[in-house]
Amino acid sequence: MKKILAFIAIAFIGVSMNAQEESIRFGAKAGVNFNNVKGDNEGTDNRTGFHIGGLVEIPISEKFAFQPELLYSSQGTQVDEDGFESKTKLDYLNIPLMAKFYAAKGFSIQAGPQIGVLLSANSEGTDLGQPFDDDIKDQLRSVDFGLNFGAGYQLDMGLFFEGRYNLGLSNIFEEDVIGDDSVQNSVFQVSVGYKL
Repeated sequence: MKKILAFIAIAFIGVSMNAQEESIRFGAKAGVNFNNVKGDNEGTDNRTGFHIGGLVEIPISEKFAFQPELLYSSQGTQVDEDGFESKTKLDYLNIPLMAKFYAAKGFSIQAGPQIGVLLSANSEGTDLGQPFDDDIKDQLRSVDFGLNFGAGYQLDMGLFFEGRYNLGLSNIFEEDVIGDDSVQNSVFQVSVGYKL
């Protein structure tokens, strides 16, 4: 984890040094998550959550920018079938590293990797009428990797809107929990924010 954070810091410093005369902009964003998991699982439904955090937009050229972010993100999934109901809440500290291409004035196309650090994990519900509320953090991997794809529109005043999909690449569960099965995060985000 320390190596990952060191790499991010070095990349951030390197890009900052290459930034053009246009000013670096700081901002904040928040919005809604439409969460699920994908992979070797069946019967899961979307769970709505939220995200909130900060960002820095670093211009590289007139059309390109680099935007690292630090976001708290409430994710997870839910299941309702055959007498079993559960809501699984996964809280992450996500670090998206977005490359942005401004295709037109104010309109950007975005893509980049994301590292997520698991903060907490809880599953609650009923199994054949018996309630349960379990901390399942020890069943999940502490770090999650994914790719983000999205688009955004920014007004001259600094207000912006974004839509983004996070495609999870790594199995979120420990191997001894689900064996050879693989389950990844799948999150669609709608955000509103402001840049200074």
